[in-house]
Amino acid sequence: MNVFLVFVRDHNFCQLLPRELDRSGSDNGRIKIMGFPPLGIQTLAPIVRQHGHQVRLFDTCHPQMQPEHIAQATEADRPDVIALSCLSTTTYPAVKDLSRRLKVAAPKIPLILGGAFATMNSVRILRDCPDLDCVGVGEGEELLPDYLQNLDDPGSVAGLVWRHGGKIVRNVPRPLLRNLDQFPYPDRASLPIDYIESLPLDVPAVLSLDKFCTMQTSRGCPYSCIYCDIPALSRGKWRYRSSAHVLGEMQLLNDSGYRSIYLTDDHFLLNRKRIGEICCGFLERRLEFRWGCEGRVDAVAVDQLSLMKKANCNFLAFGVEAGTQKVLDRLNKKQTLLQVKHAVSEAKRQGIERVHGFFLVGSPGESKKDMMASFRFATRLQIDTFGFNRLCTYRGTPLWQEYIDRGIIDDERDWDKWFKCSDIDPTALSGSVVNRVRMQGYAWLFACRIFRRPIRTYKLLRLLGRHMKRTDIFKLLWSPFRRRSLSRKPDLPARMMELGLTEPLRNILPITGSTPS
Repeated sequence: MNVFLVFVRDHNFCQLLPRELDRSGSDNGRIKIMGFPPLGIQTLAPIVRQHGHQVRLFDTCHPQMQPEHIAQATEADRPDVIALSCLSTTTYPAVKDLSRRLKVAAPKIPLILGGAFATMNSVRILRDCPDLDCVGVGEGEELLPDYLQNLDDPGSVAGLVWRHGGKIVRNVPRPLLRNLDQFPYPDRASLPIDYIESLPLDVPAVLSLDKFCTMQTSRGCPYSCIYCDIPALSRGKWRYRSSAHVLGEMQLLNDSGYRSIYLTDDHFLLNRKRIGEICCGFLERRLEFRWGCEGRVDAVAVDQLSLMKKANCNFLAFGVEAGTQKVLDRLNKKQTLLQVKHAVSEAKRQGIERVHGFFLVGSPGESKKDMMASFRFATRLQIDTFGFNRLCTYRGTPLWQEYIDRGIIDDERDWDKWFKCSDIDPTALSGSVVNRVRMQGYAWLFACRIFRRPIRTYKLLRLLGRHMKRTDIFKLLWSPFRRRSLSRKPDLPARMMELGLTEPLRNILPITGSTPS
């Protein structure tokens, strides 16, 4: 069979590298994108080929892989199946648009959708989007080949949700994969795109022009933070590839010229023995690339940071989230401020070049004093980079279910949306207050960085200045203080729209007692 694998991109998280930075002089059709590669379809491609099928990959970040181009390729090549993949609700409108175009171009070609958002909303998606034929729920490594093998008998494919006689049929669930070592390594060569190591910001922030890719060595997270849907998707399990299998892929990437790799594991720091094996293998093989990862501050593997540094780990991101224990407990982080301080200081003591802190603002029950406390806490941490993003709620998270129980969200009508808590929660600060306090906090944080840690700040700016224009660096530094445009009203829950409200339900739901204990 001829199979198209299409990753539908949220363009807010990828940018074309500015022409003046692309010094390759290449005219072979390759482009340079600041963003993460589509590891999902890259993983599926060699597996599908192993089953005897031909595969063509598309990533909609490419200017020549837009919906109209994919529709033209469909008319020209007539694939037997088109598999679409998307990560979140923000890309769902693009999925619907692409599905409609593809059905016009080739009405009889089956369209199957997969990914995290599809898994959480399979039945609702098929009710809402008539152009999609089926949805794959869960991991696709075994599901997609099974579906291709049984196009005439979709009822036999575990994990498939499909249409039959005007009805939507949900097949038996497919169990989680146990052996992650059984699959070939991802196909990183078929897409004519070079993915550039960069910070996930609103302006170009290139870190290097070295050959860059992502890699996943484990899946899932056993924790239950109220804003995260990963435990629901992974059923609360953490599964991992063996150190030997991981090192085999690392060796291949090293020999292919990759010099910067980011591990997309939800929690890499969970198993200290495995980390030790990977890092020792890295040193024994004399691999040359540098790498980074994410983890929790309370991970037992924090004591492996010295070995990680020796094995070329140069970037570590921690989910700090808040600078008060009150807010951390409300988010169900199950970590303490002391653990945050210890993990960050230990990372810097062991020589990790860049330590990043993820923070959330606008959480339920957070006051202006709490918000400023988070910024002041950040000034006391030895983090090199940071981000303070407004807390949002998505379907599949514990917070979404809480808002259903509180009568704020109607799950039947709001399932395809996402909301900023400051727009809908009467126990959260309003969006205007959050933005104002955040600007004040950034001003304080920037001033402290300049006057208390001038050398480290200078080194960071020099790093960015290697591949960025001064005007772009200025935009980067100025972006936290830019007034947000009010021209586009935020999406609101169906109930609020019916009542004609543009502010949280403060006058409808009592604040006292509205937040579960």
